[in-house]
Amino acid sequence: MSNYFISISDRDGSLEQETIHDPNTKLKVKVFDLLESPFKPSKNEVQYFVTAGSNKFAFQTEGYKKQRQLLILHMIARYCVYLGLIEAQIHSTLQ
Repeated sequence: MSNYFISISDRDGSLEQETIHDPNTKLKVKVFDLLESPFKPSKNEVQYFVTAGSNKFAFQTEGYKKQRQLLILHMIARYCVYLGLIEAQIHSTLQ
């Protein structure tokens, strides 16, 4: 089982940006809370979306270099468990 790191940017006391890091591949996945912040997809990066109850998140790779999609999905799933969103559903498009 892989370990991932989560970095949190704390601006003015509010959590604005979180990033999931895979230390083995150096892949980063940025997290966007769609209820709190805008999201604009970037070309050449991979995006996934998560719904869990009233929560909606967008996840976008940073520095994508043809890593396996399964790695990205695993990183997102582990992040959802970290948040306690056991009922989370991962989508390839915004639902």
